[in-house]
Order: sequence, then structure tokens, then C-alpha cells
Amino acid sequence: MRFDGRGAGSLRDVHITRNYLKHAEGSVLVEFGDTKVICTASVEASVPPFLRGKGTGWVTAEYSMLPRATHSRSPREAAKGKLGGRTHEIQRLIGRSLRAVVDMTLLGERSIIIDCDVIQADGGTRTASITGAYVALCDALQGLVAKGELSSLPIREAVAAVSVGIVGGEAVLDLNYVEDSAAEVDMNFVMTDSNRFVEIQGTAEAEPFTIEQMEAMRTLAMGGIRQLFQIQQAVLAP
Repeated sequence: MRFDGRGAGSLRDVHITRNYLKHAEGSVLVEFGDTKVICTASVEASVPPFLRGKGTGWVTAEYSMLPRATHSRSPREAAKGKLGGRTHEIQRLIGRSLRAVVDMTLLGERSIIIDCDVIQADGGTRTASITGAYVALCDALQGLVAKGELSSLPIREAVAAVSVGIVGGEAVLDLNYVEDSAAEVDMNFVMTDSNRFVEIQGTAEAEPFTIEQMEAMRTLAMGGIRQLFQIQQAVLAP
């Protein structure tokens, strides 16, 4: 039993609220426990220069954290004049994860820009962002289908993500901040609903982890992501 009452293989309470903002083509509030992220999907009728004239689209992402999303205020990166390495890493991960499930040729020469803004952080902000961004992306693309701008939805499959780790010698799912800060091993899994992995990130903070621990974390992650797919499907159902 973990300090918040969950079992080792339990997700936090996960909620995804669609149409959270008025103006974006797709927008959700995604909540993994006390981690809360606003994900928006914006459609632009253009592509980056390297794709112009090739008849294919693009999906990219930006990520940011509000100054008081954490226990103490963090200065806005815009005020510093540059993005930090962590921000670059996370937004590239979000973009890769979504591009893995989109048929870019069906999308045509248009871009979908995903913005993930963390309004409250309690661990797992990148995995919550990916899980929520997929729903916002689906809404934006469905809007293009409804308007006749796309003949069919260019989504090949679903994608979601979750964190796992070794805390107190035990493999646990969906770490919050207290667990993440004390974890001996911290991992993030991004997976599609055909049980294929987009990315696996894993780091031992103290002792290296064994293959048995790796398998235990993988099993927990896959079980958790399958639950997230069910939540996404329920939210997206007509």
C-alpha cells in the first residue's frame, strides 16, 4: 500500500475534459491525480519549409509549465530568453509520440500544433501531456473531417503514456512527485494501442536495475496504458 492508498499497479484518478477552451480546434484538461495539464490542438494551413510541395502534413508540440505549477515559483522561460533542456526534451517527445499515430499523407499540407501547458505539477507531466494531447488532436482532426476538409480521420491508432519506477525496492505505476523524487529508478513508457512502443525512457538514480525489475516495470506500464486507452475511448465516444 502506497502512502496515498494506491496499490503498486494502480493509476491515480485520471480525468480528461474535452472542449476545455473556447477557441482551439481541440482542447482538453487532463488530470493525473494532482497533475493538471491543458492540451490544445491548433490547425494551420501550412507546413514547415522542408515539407512544402510534398503533399504531406506535420504534427509538432510545445510544452511549458506555469510559474506556480510547482511548490515554489519558477521563472518563465520566455523571461530568460531561451527554453531549457528539459522543455526541449519533453516537447520533442510529445511531438514524436503523436506523429507516430498520424498518417501525414492523409493530413495533407497542413500542420497541427499541440500546446501542453502544465497548470499544476505533481509528477508525470510529460506522460499526462501525451495522453491528453492525443484526445485534443483527435478532436481537431475530427473537426476537419466534419467540415469536409479531410475525407477521413488520419489517425492510425491511439497513443498514451505513463510513468513507472522502483520506490522502496518495489515496482510502482504512475508516480506522483513524492514518489518520483525518492525513486531508485524512474521510467516513462509511450505505447500505441497495437502494443508497440514509441519511446521508453529509464534512469537508475542509485543502484542499477535488474532485468527482472525492468520486466516488472514494463508489465505495470503496459497495464496502466491499456487503462488509459479505455479512458481515452470513453471520452471520445459520441
